[in-house]
Amino acid sequence: MKPLLPLLLLAAPALADPPEIVATEAARQGENWRISVTIAHPDSGWEHYADGWRVEMEDGTVLGTRVLAHPHETEQPFTRSLSGVSIPEGTERVFLRARCLVDGWSEERTVHDLP
Repeated sequence: MKPLLPLLLLAAPALADPPEIVATEAARQGENWRISVTIAHPDSGWEHYADGWRVEMEDGTVLGTRVLAHPHETEQPFTRSLSGVSIPEGTERVFLRARCLVDGWSEERTVHDLP
């Protein structure tokens, strides 16, 4: 039975680290907001990279999504912004969630308290 162990390990899916949100910023722009997110992820090319992030309310309602159209292999961590995010008046915090092309939306959310 021991000779099968290496074969079983080869058959297991390769799981990479999920995208990690390492910094966030939010600035009011008129009635809307500009949200900036810094992400770290071991992008390995077009087949596996952090391909987006989104702004959510506490209940999971999505307020905006930033699509990342290419890998950032040589730019880690990297920051991208999303303007025009409409956040309901009185909201004290938003939640940010990153996405990876292979693994999908991260289970973890990062909290950002609004100024």
